[in-house]
Amino acid sequence: MKKYAMPLIMAVVFETVAVVLWLTKDNIFYLLNFSYIGISISLGLFLYVRKYRHARRVVQLLVGLYMLIYLGLVRGENMQIEGFWYYLFTGVFEAATIHYAVAKIFGPLVFGRGWCGYACWTAMVLDFLPYKIPGKPRRKIGWIRYITFAVSFAFVSALFVMSAGNKERIMFWAFLIGNAVYYAVGIALAFLMKDNRAFCKYICPVTVFLKPMSYFALLRVKCDKEKCISCGKCKKVCPMDVDVTDNSPKRQNGTECILCMECVKNCPKNAL
Repeated sequence: MKKYAMPLIMAVVFETVAVVLWLTKDNIFYLLNFSYIGISISLGLFLYVRKYRHARRVVQLLVGLYMLIYLGLVRGENMQIEGFWYYLFTGVFEAATIHYAVAKIFGPLVFGRGWCGYACWTAMVLDFLPYKIPGKPRRKIGWIRYITFAVSFAFVSALFVMSAGNKERIMFWAFLIGNAVYYAVGIALAFLMKDNRAFCKYICPVTVFLKPMSYFALLRVKCDKEKCISCGKCKKVCPMDVDVTDNSPKRQNGTECILCMECVKNCPKNAL
């Protein structure tokens, strides 16, 4: 039963968050929202344990489409980083602020960059592109993410400094335009660099939150050195260029792991 520990842990974590927010905010939406996300992620992990080939993609679609279409388009909530800044500045602890706190600020202490592998609606599309294994060496241009992070902060700050009217409407359009730009840039980079995850590695501003906490993640891929034959297959198939044979927190690109488990599936000796 040990192999079902991860699905169970995820279910418990998200259900705990769901119940706590429901009771403290007196709003059943949070119970339904986080229960749905938790069940979706746990289902995907369960399917993975059962060796279903497209387990992770199932989760990506269940969670990604829910957040993009229902929360974003139907409910009109900006779930991008601009929405986080907006609700933070208004002093309202709901919607994007809660989402970021759970999935991208404190949650990574448990599941690292799991958000990027199982729930991101941008990566949901990018992972269907043909370059699942990076075709070119990783570039040292990750500093771009800090620029996009600063731009998103400056944009929302300007709305408040200039006392812009109808901020809610502006944020909704920012969500639509922002997603369109993310998809366009992400797809272009994937084909240019022959790497589906180029956008995640170099551009995505959300990783500024994710990376520091992921360093301390409880759930991480570890290597059994006695079984490892140093064949290099795990490094070759990793979409994020992580050296999973190194169990140290300081391993190469260690905070980039999205728990996609491609390394585990491709290890010939079950050393991971």
